[in-house]
Amino acid sequence: MITVFGSINVDLVCRVRKSPLPGETVLGSDYALIPGGKGANQALAARRAGAPVRMVGAIGDDDIGKAALNELIPAGVDLGAVARRSGTTGVAIITVDDSGENTIVVSPGANASANAGQIPAGSLGATDTLLLQLEVPQAEVFAAAQLARTGGARVVLSVAPFAPFTPEQLADIDIVVVNEHEAEDFARHFGLARGNAEVTVAALATRLGRIVIATLGPEGAVAAGGEGVIRVPALKVTPVDTTGAGDTFAGVLAAFLDEGRDLRDAMALAAIAGSLACTKHGAQPSFPSRAEIEAAAG
Repeated sequence: MITVFGSINVDLVCRVRKSPLPGETVLGSDYALIPGGKGANQALAARRAGAPVRMVGAIGDDDIGKAALNELIPAGVDLGAVARRSGTTGVAIITVDDSGENTIVVSPGANASANAGQIPAGSLGATDTLLLQLEVPQAEVFAAAQLARTGGARVVLSVAPFAPFTPEQLADIDIVVVNEHEAEDFARHFGLARGNAEVTVAALATRLGRIVIATLGPEGAVAAGGEGVIRVPALKVTPVDTTGAGDTFAGVLAAFLDEGRDLRDAMALAAIAGSLACTKHGAQPSFPSRAEIEAAAG
């Protein structure tokens, strides 16, 4: 089973012709309220890929909190460990331009109160996977990772938003997932030689002593670690909204690893799923089903 410990938000999305520059005002479309948050996104992506999923996090007691679960409930994600706090639910304010690129500002709300103690005792064993991101308190993220390590579970950390962790901080993590920009930031932080994606990711994997996977947008994904360098392609699509593509990759990767696929197969299917997520508007509504992923994989 997959346990996702992380953020639950509602995305306030507005389409614009181009993203505003500092100090600039641009006109946008009518806004839409769409369930989101990196934790909830990854939970839904994993569930739609066929995995049993438990979500652990927090929402507020405001009206937006009800909307935050609108996709997770019908998908069958276990929400028994989601707490409802007094105050606001997390909100992400997102603009999407005509090329499909986005800008995102996150207001944490109840996510700031999420804690590892909400994870049910004994729920992270050798056959389980814990999926983490960084939109909830970092200390709680690493406390959750330690719980998983103690129980023997696989731990996957999506380093988003980016933070310059040390190898020691990542001692309980098995797989580190970054995008290409985060990979560059990580390599720069350690003073590592940077080149193409394979060179950068291989250097990071050696420095961190962990499997490192970098998503590369339309170029697919690359991993380095014990199995050497693995490169998988993306599906060729015309993107309309890239919001949530990275979360789709992480959730689907965890889903296929959890069912026993090897790293290359899991990455290939996750890259296809991430591509498919770019072909529809919004984050969670765009996440593909397992049948759609497998059909696109041929």
